[in-house]
Amino acid sequence: MACALAALAALGALNLESRDAARASLAAVGRFTGGREAVITAHVTHDAAPRQSAWGGPRQVVDVETEQVELDNMAHPVRLGLRLTLYAPTRAADEEEEAEDGSPRMPDLRYGQRLRFPARLRLPRNFGNPGSFDYRGYLAGQNIAALASVRTDKVEMLPGFSGSRLQAWRSAARRAVLERLHDLWDEEQAALLATMLVGERAALERGTRLNFQRTGTYHILVVSGLHVGLLAFVVFWVMRRLRAAEIPATMVTLAVAAAYAWFSSQGIPAQRATLMLALYLGARLLYRERAPLNAIGAAALLLLIVDPRALFDASFQLTFVAVLSIAGLALPLLERTSLPYRRALEQLDSVEYDVALAPRLAQFRLDLRLLAARLARWLPPRLAQASLAGLARLALGVYDVVLVAALMQVALALPMAVYFHRATLAALPANAAIMPLTAILLPSAMLSVALSFLSLPLARVPAMVASLALSGITRTVEAFAALRTADVRLPEPGLALSLVAAAVFVFALVTARRSRWLAAAGLALVPASAVMLVFFAPAAKFRPGVLEVTLLDVGQGDAILVVSPEGRTLLVDAGGSLGGSASEFDVGEEVVSPYLWSRGIRRLDAVALTHAHADHIGGLRSVLANFQPRELWHGPNPPVPAFAALLEQAKAQGVRVTTLAAGDAIEWGGAAVEVLAPPRDWEVKARPRNNDSLAMRVRLGETSVLLAGDAERSMERRMVQLEPEAELLKVAHHGSATSTVPEWLAAVRPQYAAISVGFRSPFGHPRTEVLERLRAARVRTFRTDTMGALTFYLDGKTVWPAQSAAPQLQPQPRGP
Repeated sequence: MACALAALAALGALNLESRDAARASLAAVGRFTGGREAVITAHVTHDAAPRQSAWGGPRQVVDVETEQVELDNMAHPVRLGLRLTLYAPTRAADEEEEAEDGSPRMPDLRYGQRLRFPARLRLPRNFGNPGSFDYRGYLAGQNIAALASVRTDKVEMLPGFSGSRLQAWRSAARRAVLERLHDLWDEEQAALLATMLVGERAALERGTRLNFQRTGTYHILVVSGLHVGLLAFVVFWVMRRLRAAEIPATMVTLAVAAAYAWFSSQGIPAQRATLMLALYLGARLLYRERAPLNAIGAAALLLLIVDPRALFDASFQLTFVAVLSIAGLALPLLERTSLPYRRALEQLDSVEYDVALAPRLAQFRLDLRLLAARLARWLPPRLAQASLAGLARLALGVYDVVLVAALMQVALALPMAVYFHRATLAALPANAAIMPLTAILLPSAMLSVALSFLSLPLARVPAMVASLALSGITRTVEAFAALRTADVRLPEPGLALSLVAAAVFVFALVTARRSRWLAAAGLALVPASAVMLVFFAPAAKFRPGVLEVTLLDVGQGDAILVVSPEGRTLLVDAGGSLGGSASEFDVGEEVVSPYLWSRGIRRLDAVALTHAHADHIGGLRSVLANFQPRELWHGPNPPVPAFAALLEQAKAQGVRVTTLAAGDAIEWGGAAVEVLAPPRDWEVKARPRNNDSLAMRVRLGETSVLLAGDAERSMERRMVQLEPEAELLKVAHHGSATSTVPEWLAAVRPQYAAISVGFRSPFGHPRTEVLERLRAARVRTFRTDTMGALTFYLDGKTVWPAQSAAPQLQPQPRGP
């Protein structure tokens, strides 16, 4: 055994080295990403996915592999993965470039097509905050080394084909299946089924995805091991009903499952499920089906040989914790509870069989026969007995589903808290309700698609069944997602709690097949550890006795965390995509919230909105939902939809809303907040303006920070009259030339300046003249685009940046 494990470890290390070499070759893209435009020849490796851009127009995202990169009149033959975004011109050049609805037509890019286009390559960039998602590593795992954008009218289609013919066939088959889905179901249901059956998420609405996530049913929405397992079960069942022998039935089942995993192109999750299925069915052929944990362990080892880094991958861990909870906890418990009763339902009319059973099971059979005898007054005897046996099997089936779902959810509590900061309280009833519907939906939908290639009218019969099941699933998910307690958002549980929860899970696995009392103790500790993760999260990490100001890296936008000396928390703005609600990327959920959770923050005391531009208000709705603030501060803003929706949400959550203007003052957790702008008589226009910005000075002793939002020169000159001195200045409007005028700097006299700005800002922020003004005033300037999150501390006498002092954060109880 030791030699085998050593050999497996050596194979894994060898594969790791080869992957490092591959990653090193990807790193060579750096010589092409200096901001200069290159002419790229490439071929498509995945079909284009149509989406809505942040600016409301159509766009396509397509993965390509470069064949040649021309830079500075030199051609470099290089193969690199590139994620390309194509966007339409502002106005189509002629009617042939327009779709039926008048919008610019996007090219139909398919696998193997060759194209040439000019573009500036750029490296993927992670947000520079603790807790941020490793976007660069995520793309590297898909062999994507760089990003680029190009207008569709700049793309030249080249003759020829490049790639694998087998992959081209799969691409064509996927397109054909997607067309059949839209022929058989309406747009909404077709989008859901495209996600569930083939992993095509382009048309899936973000709200639908969030509903499935909130209810702990996301594994049903995406192609996962559940889909592979259900398909395999149906195929194996059909083969056995056709009286196929064990070995042919197993081979056909594995072939269909492997083909589906390959066809859906969902990569690792489906491959894991197929590998585990193969090991389990192979174990059955060798009469070893009672050792499922061995099959799971073997699958884990093989997958780690293929990719040793998967050990630290969230998907890998979630998959195996879920499978371990079923095989290691649920199956032993079912063997002791429902399985004996299932066997007792066999040959119910045989009295001789009673003798071979335990007394409680024999009594169970006797009770059923007595009930059947009473029921026989109204029904034929055989029908009465069969009906009771069917009801008993149905009850046992419901029990099995509820038990498996419950154990899986509590076992997943730790990885869900660590990776997704969720405790899905609605997961158990939601899964119990929709799992039977899913078992109906997937086979009927697959059958309908298969029949559609023969006869559309014939395919509509199972399509109707699938439609009813899908409606039941979506309505159930929407009902549970509407509950405010559907899920609880959690900060990171910390090392100690994580180790305790992991130890409890291992203890439950070890004791599951021991004595009844020991097994019961182990199983009882698993939900207890899940409750512990929800209610005993570590204290938030703050520096006691000082005022902390942290500018988060949210790209082109603002999000500023202010922590008072007594530990009260204020978030000023929450970033947002420049295109507003049309963007699928939620900065509040994906960037701001993970940082706050990494600090151990579970609830905010207050949130402030400077003004209603998208890059300030865009992430606030998610922040309100995730952190349940007690107060919302804002200035005068026009009633645009984003602001109106924010106020409506705050009202629904019971958040106290306060409108502030120049002259207002708030005593806040040992610090003082002074509002400098806008003035009380400020006239609000129909659309938000930079000068609507709520400008605040937060003071502690002799030190203060001035947060001016996007205030422009005219507002800055008005605030000069208020003697706005501050040691730390948050530079207004991301360093735009419309702000930070010389007289403003002369009045504030800051020691430090912090600029929140996007990496390679499309607006040229921060402008050179602004940086020159700050340099001339001898202000030390920090930027989020080059330095990531910026933290400053004020103790009432001095101000210092954490980047130079780097004091250690210590846990501190929250203030009142």
